[in-house]
Amino acid sequence: MHIIAKHHVPSGSFFIGKQQPMILQAFLGTCVGVAVSSDEAKIGGILHLLLPEPVSSSPVEHPEKYASTGMPVFLEALEAAGVDLESARACIAGGALVGPLDNQDIDLDIGGRTAGIVEQILAEKKIEIVKSETGGFFSCSLNLNLENLDCSIEPAGFDKLDDRADVHRPSPAEIKQAMDQLRPIPQVALKILRIIDEEDYDIERIASEVRKDQVISAQTLKLCNSAMFARQRPIDSIDHALVFLGQDLLVKLVISAAVEGYFLQSAEGYSLCKGGLYYHAIGTAMIAEKIAHQTGACEPAVAYTAGLLHDIGKVVLDQYVASTYPLFYRQLLEEELESREIEKQLLSVDHTEVGHILAQNWRFPKTLAETVRYHHRPENASLAPKIVAVVYLANLLMSRFHTGLELSRVDTSSLDQRLAMLGLEYERLNDLIDWIPSGTFHMETEKAAA
Repeated sequence: MHIIAKHHVPSGSFFIGKQQPMILQAFLGTCVGVAVSSDEAKIGGILHLLLPEPVSSSPVEHPEKYASTGMPVFLEALEAAGVDLESARACIAGGALVGPLDNQDIDLDIGGRTAGIVEQILAEKKIEIVKSETGGFFSCSLNLNLENLDCSIEPAGFDKLDDRADVHRPSPAEIKQAMDQLRPIPQVALKILRIIDEEDYDIERIASEVRKDQVISAQTLKLCNSAMFARQRPIDSIDHALVFLGQDLLVKLVISAAVEGYFLQSAEGYSLCKGGLYYHAIGTAMIAEKIAHQTGACEPAVAYTAGLLHDIGKVVLDQYVASTYPLFYRQLLEEELESREIEKQLLSVDHTEVGHILAQNWRFPKTLAETVRYHHRPENASLAPKIVAVVYLANLLMSRFHTGLELSRVDTSSLDQRLAMLGLEYERLNDLIDWIPSGTFHMETEKAAA
């Protein structure tokens, strides 16, 4: 059996490699992916673009996010690696209108404008486009096999479909048993959640709690030094982390480390790639923190924590989504329904209900439990509607622009109303999209049979 590695190319970044047994993948919704390869140089790469052009006039911090600035950087890197661009070929994918479809999607036409800039720059460089599948209404996967430089475009999650007849619809008793069997969140993590919920928290209190738990300490330090949050200098103690990272980042890392194991154990149902649930949670948390900071709607650390834990109910339902995957997948693609509506149809319960029960059982702060329950319907929240609205918006942005991490669809029919809860107007949507972090999701390379 021939084994080949898979490498996920996150949005706002690119990867270039020489001929080797590796498949590059970019999961695309509204984003646009560009694969360029050269048989002569035996080199290929994928660029994963988020937006057509920078929104603000300030200097661009991450040019790879935008077609207008990222394409020149990507092509220059290919030339530096030894590619003669005029002999290269390109494939383009993405730029979809990922439903439910509404006038806001059509007005923005983010994917269409991004694809247009890509095509223009490729034409200027005389690079032949041999395959192009842009627009439409579904997310897809752009794949470049570095071993033979073949490029393919498939619906995201298509590789997980099969014709199994053993679809299992769990009973309420089975779902309750799955919740009961889930290891409770560590007490030290719960204490930290409550400290953060106080908003005016003391970082030394948090550091003191972390030091008491060797497991959480070790997990935090491991995450400090991971590819996702890597720093030039290794971090070897909680005190060291506090000095070099600062209190805000340390708090995020502690909470992320505490819940990492829950999401990473879920890999067969919602996740379209290895670690999909966890990376969606991390991304939502980062965007929620940014929105909270920009709008002043709530304390950024609280928003980060709420974003991180909003989908905790999916950890319980993941195994049952795996068993109903063909039905779940096809309904998500063919019907304009939220993912939680499909959950109700197939499982008789949705992840917000299950997550809320977990949050109550684990004695989460009430505002956090409310966010878990209503992050798809923030107008129903009563204790902390602004926190819930922040997480709704962050979850929406992740689902639209980092699509392919997990099976998900978020309703936008009341987007104007939900933006108004944060003092935002629809016209600022481009600004919100520009706040999405790029290059955040460095997936572990996985092995697959070829």
